[in-house]
Amino acid sequence: MHTTSAKRFLIAATALALRSFAVSAQSIELVNPILTGFYPDPSIVKVGTDYYLVNSTFSYFPGIPVMHSKDLKNWKQVGNVISRPSQMNFLGDRMTRGLFAPAIEHHNGLFYVTCTLIDHKGNFVVTAKNPAGPWSDPTFLPEVRGIDPSLYFEGDKAYVIYNSDPPDNKPLYDGHRSIKIIELNPSTLQTVGEAKIVVNGGVDLSKKPVWIEGPHLMKRGDWYYLYAAEGGTSVNHTEVVFRSKAALGPFVPYENNPILSQRELPRDRPNPITSAGHAQFVEGPDGKTYAIFLAVRPYEGNFYNTGRETFIVPVEWKNDWPVMNPGPNGVQYTYRASFPEVKQPGARPQSGNFGYTLTFEKELDPALLFLRTEDKASYALSKANGLTLKLKPETCAETGNPSFIGKRQQHMHCSAETELTFAAKAANETAGLVAFQDEKHFYYLCKSTAAGKPVVQLFKSTADAKAPELLAEAPLRAAAGKVWLRINAEAADYAFSFAEDGKTYKVLKDKVDGKFLSTQVAGGFIGCLFGMYGTSAGQPTASTAAFKWLKYEGHDPVYQK
Repeated sequence: MHTTSAKRFLIAATALALRSFAVSAQSIELVNPILTGFYPDPSIVKVGTDYYLVNSTFSYFPGIPVMHSKDLKNWKQVGNVISRPSQMNFLGDRMTRGLFAPAIEHHNGLFYVTCTLIDHKGNFVVTAKNPAGPWSDPTFLPEVRGIDPSLYFEGDKAYVIYNSDPPDNKPLYDGHRSIKIIELNPSTLQTVGEAKIVVNGGVDLSKKPVWIEGPHLMKRGDWYYLYAAEGGTSVNHTEVVFRSKAALGPFVPYENNPILSQRELPRDRPNPITSAGHAQFVEGPDGKTYAIFLAVRPYEGNFYNTGRETFIVPVEWKNDWPVMNPGPNGVQYTYRASFPEVKQPGARPQSGNFGYTLTFEKELDPALLFLRTEDKASYALSKANGLTLKLKPETCAETGNPSFIGKRQQHMHCSAETELTFAAKAANETAGLVAFQDEKHFYYLCKSTAAGKPVVQLFKSTADAKAPELLAEAPLRAAAGKVWLRINAEAADYAFSFAEDGKTYKVLKDKVDGKFLSTQVAGGFIGCLFGMYGTSAGQPTASTAAFKWLKYEGHDPVYQK
């Protein structure tokens, strides 16, 4: 009797364990942000079982990364939309200008990306059969005057939905904008007819809503849904929705707008996520609706250095209205979903705590960024030396194309380090690592020479592009020897260190003001990069600097269990 009971218990336990394994195998933990660091203005499209996501890159090159996923969690960069200088460059532009808010769509076997080249020709569309590229040269849309264009396809017709001027170009208040729709011929990529205003101001014009932007149009059942960001891209950022029985309206706002907002939450809450908006809906692998959107993770007040990042939350449909469901205390750092995780070979982690080392033997990682354009003559790759940069007269304090290749800072608490081989011939020649927010806000840890002797130096940018401030300096033993450089970020505190043996690091300067690198101080829409950089500061030279590798480690406490 006891033996039989034991067998029954064992069988039952085994069955329970198998059921639990089956459930866990079909369960995934989505970790926010799904793309950490400077990945703002996300747009997503589902094609079969594949997801493709794009982000703004402003004046960095290549522009508009294309990320691929099977599960909305594990993302791998497969290419860049603006990958050729012949498509466009951003020379002369400040880093926070350039490309604003791309949107990606797929129709009849062709991928489309619309975007705004701010300050220049405005809105454009590019196409590709393969989202990894190559993408076409841009076709500009002069009749689409505004920003943030996206596409909606219905049958043989396509529509461009975008942010534009208010009626008669007469704003009633600062930030008064409108959403317009104009037909687009998907074959010729030319607009058809006149644009129509479908949203004036925002949800309630009497309340003077500001900066309605980032619009998308979708159809579900009998309803057309027009949804957009409202309130500006800072702490008052939200997402709102309208619906209609026709693609061109009239659109009626949801009575419980906004459908996503973090602005009402206590400012002193731990590990805050703020400024949420600029969303797009997508069907998950489980058939449910999810929203990807931008938000930020400040370390204090509205100070953050990692830029605007890409987040995800589930969406519920209530009385045929889409309502984002972040949870009782706002957007969460994790969500559990009932579909399997699909990891991609060769993909670097993009969420949670992680680290990796980039090497430069054959090709550059597609996530690495240049300032404004790519000059292939300014660098070389080899197994022996890694990345060799030719020092150029241009500096990163100006609006040209210096010898700079950078990666995003993806955590509040992180480090970046490299092995550098460089011999400065004069005090104007420097090479090293830069913590870079924009051309007026950066710290530069470099090897150079002073009074004819080798030194390591730390500079801080100033309002005068030709006169950075020297914060610290230390002697080096060998002019031609290797030096290892490291930047540590701990929220608002940065530390800059060096080693001459690759092991024993000495702190050149710590407790350096990281708020100087924040978007709050610098303004604009971008985040920090760690850049490998060399310059001859206005003087021609034949000198080069070799970076063997770039190592990154990120460890934000919120992810530690």
